Order: sequence, then structure tokens, then C-alpha cells
Amino acid sequence: MRPGVLDGDQVVDLAAAGCPVDETGDLLRIVRGGDAMLERVREAMHNPRRREFALEEVTVTAPLFNPSKIIAVGLNYIDHCEEAKLPVPKEPVLFSKFPSSITGPYDDLRWPESVTREVDYEVELGVVIGRRGRNISEKDALDYVCGYTVVNDVSARDLQFANAKQWDRGKSLDTFCPWGPYIVTRDEVGDPHTLDVRTVLNGQEMQKSNTSKLVFNVNQIIAYASQGTTLMPGDLIPTGTPFGVGFSRTPPVFLKHGDICECEVERVGKIINKVNLK
Repeated sequence: MRPGVLDGDQVVDLAAAGCPVDETGDLLRIVRGGDAMLERVREAMHNPRRREFALEEVTVTAPLFNPSKIIAVGLNYIDHCEEAKLPVPKEPVLFSKFPSSITGPYDDLRWPESVTREVDYEVELGVVIGRRGRNISEKDALDYVCGYTVVNDVSARDLQFANAKQWDRGKSLDTFCPWGPYIVTRDEVGDPHTLDVRTVLNGQEMQKSNTSKLVFNVNQIIAYASQGTTLMPGDLIPTGTPFGVGFSRTPPVFLKHGDICECEVERVGKIINKVNLK
């Protein structure tokens, strides 16, 4: 596995261009390098001897496999609060997804049916932290962002809502955090609060909204999450999902074997995952 940069329909091999790589081969060391490392990446893109591959020749994995933490946000669109029959929160609702739940943007979703039979989709704008920070102000929050990505916050509703209400467990089974396909740097995205988000399941649009409708915006989420907690480069923050999730429908729509779930964020990308329970 090697880090790369998408340039049109070509992938530039950053390791071959001299950018540092650690043993995982993912983008964590580059993210940790901050703006100085991103400048090295830009220089590599203009290297006439750069090594590149056609996109269809490579396998795209999750950008990072071992962030120090995944801090997710619940109930962060008003219409999602309404469909869940819950009040709009007065402060961000944070929960964790285990890093072991990470899988690639085009990998299969799998789970043991003995553990859950009510698995749901949730498209979300993901924020990747680029600088270490604690007690960050809302005004400065976007300066701590490396870039943005697409996350499907796959959720086992029977674990999340029944009995002990195991939010973390229900959100953290293996393969329950597909994300990517890329980290699009903050300068490429611009304002993160103007982006369309949507989910398409087996060709049918299930969710469609815009990040302008977030209850708590990216600045507020980062500031709140960093109060007393150090955010680290590579930390992933899924920012919440809009109306249209499966459990709130009549009848409910849960993922099943053979389903193809597409989650997309404007100017950021699309991930496509097939459910494979065999």
C-alpha cells in the first residue's frame, strides 16, 4: 500500500516522488506533516519524473486506517431529529466509532447476522484533522482541518436502540466505517457548509440534503470536541446525517445481502459499498 494523489484520471505515487511513508503505507504521515508536507506533495505533482498510474489500475483504500480516534456527531440535522422523534440537541451529541470499523470506500460491508439484523446507512461529510489542538476556538477551527471526505456511518439499530442502547458498539462493528475515497484538502473544498450530500441505495435516492442545514457547523463541532480533549492529526470527525435513514421509514429499510449503497458529498467524492453476508 502506498500514498498517492489523484490528478485527473491519474494517480501520482508520492513514495516514488520522495514523500515519506511509514509502515502502514497510508496518508497518516503526510497528514501529520501539515502545510509543509502538503507543499512537498504539490512539488511532487510537478516533478517531470513523477511516477503515475491510471486510476482504474489501482485499488483505492481508506485514506487512513489507524486514526487516534473517530469522533462522530449524532442528531446534527433538524429533519433527522424529527424523523428520529428526538429533540434538537442544545450542544453537539458526540460518540465514538472504533478505528477497527474502518474499511475502504469500495469494500464490501459484512456483519454476522447472529449479532445484528437491522443495519442502516448514514451519509456524512467527514472532517480530517490536520493539526494537533486543544481548546480550539470556533474562529480558528478550520485552520486545524487537513481536508474533507465521505463517510457512511453504518449503524446496527437493534444494538444502538435496544436494551442497553449500545451506541458505540452499534456503530463500530467491523466494516461499519467505510470512508474516502480521498481526503480533499480544505483549499480545494472551500466552504464546507454549502455541500450537497446524498445516499442512493440500489439506484433509489434515500437521502438528500446540504451541509448548510447542519445544526452545529464544522467550526462549532471542532471547538466543542476539543474542549479538554486533544485532537490529533488524522482524527476523523463524521459530522452527522440528514433525513431519510432506513429505520425511520414505514416499513423500515435495512441493508441486506446484495445491496449497493452509494454515499456522496459534493466536491468531495463518492463511496460505493456492496453488502456481502456470504
